[in-house]
Amino acid sequence: MAANYPSKEEAVVIAAAQELMVKTMARYDPSHDAFHVQRVRKTALQLARTVLGTLPEEKRPDLLTVELAALLHDVLDKKYVTAEEAADPYAFFLPFFTKAASHSGVDLVKDGRARLITRIIENVSWSTEKKLIAADMIEPWHRECIELHCVQDADRLDAIGAFGILRCAAYSAATNHALHTPKDDPAHETSAIQHFYDKLLHIKDRLKTEPGKELAEKRHNLMLDFLRAIEEEYDVQS
Repeated sequence: MAANYPSKEEAVVIAAAQELMVKTMARYDPSHDAFHVQRVRKTALQLARTVLGTLPEEKRPDLLTVELAALLHDVLDKKYVTAEEAADPYAFFLPFFTKAASHSGVDLVKDGRARLITRIIENVSWSTEKKLIAADMIEPWHRECIELHCVQDADRLDAIGAFGILRCAAYSAATNHALHTPKDDPAHETSAIQHFYDKLLHIKDRLKTEPGKELAEKRHNLMLDFLRAIEEEYDVQS
């Protein structure tokens, strides 16, 4: 029952996932750090709890699946690990799930949730979904998995609004890309500001959950105000 979540046993697994996440994210830059993951975790659980009451029992999201997928979603982010490391998320996380089962009694491998969690992790990212859409490889599961939608929306909500602006600047700094350039500059296409037009302004229309869409409105408008302010400041006359 959601009201009793997490149980004492589930809390042991969650703590282990958090420990793995914090240790891993310490190697990444501030745009993809443990604080980002904690925000995604909090938002994903909020979205899951909100949709819970609107769905029949058999379609309600499993909160442990949502929380673990949110906590682990960036551990194998392809911007920070090799293609070989990210090639088989289930194999990568299997030792974690096995160890967690021995310590908690919650056997996610046996009950099948380990497979679901790693499948969500594989499919959270914007670029992965974009490639699947382009290749006409979106399956019914992608359209129907509520746990996936909660984690996807939470991750994307952290890419827009106030935190999204901070994270965009942080990643541009970490990768040594310009924040803003004149439009005719060769560096313009990889600038932080261009990233808003390439991706961030499109996120609002690709969210899956109703509460996620509601949260996105204010964050989207904040980005529009920010971009207007950028142009006003840049266009000041000497």
